[in-house]
Amino acid sequence: MTPEELQAARDRVVPDVVAGGLRVLFCGINPSLMTAVTGHHFAHPGNRFWPVLHLSGFTPRRLKPSEQGELLAHGLGITNVVARATARADELGADEFREGGRILAEKTERLAPLWLAVVGVTAYRTAFGERGARIGPQDRTIGGARVWALPNPSGLNAHWTTHTMADEYARLREAVESPPSACP
Repeated sequence: MTPEELQAARDRVVPDVVAGGLRVLFCGINPSLMTAVTGHHFAHPGNRFWPVLHLSGFTPRRLKPSEQGELLAHGLGITNVVARATARADELGADEFREGGRILAEKTERLAPLWLAVVGVTAYRTAFGERGARIGPQDRTIGGARVWALPNPSGLNAHWTTHTMADEYARLREAVESPPSACP
């Protein structure tokens, strides 16, 4: 992939991987340029989403970004808070996050997943005005779905290792598999 191809992908929108009635709708911050070029979510080689998804027990094997469509068979989907591709998330403004949050709430209501899992607590805080939000289950619903803020799987997130991240994703998986009254 050339630098020119990456730059040409700036502002491109990558289609969601969604269906109605999912167990979990994972929501990234926004597509990377590599994701925009390939059309596959979390496509950057340094992104830990796919290994973490498997290590946490959501998938029976580690999927490749090009196999993202297989998520639907597991009741999982992918969308983003902000639809347009950028080289870095810090290229997005607070207004874009808030508007993305409004669109995400409408999308979540329409698709009716059990859980909305936002991968990036800072993006969640900005998009939904929840300044004190922390990683883990949230006290609110969005579009009728329970909400969990997860660590950002970007390789740039040095605060979380692949294994500590997988532990947090596994907490969500356990909540998904528990009866509603047993959920945190």
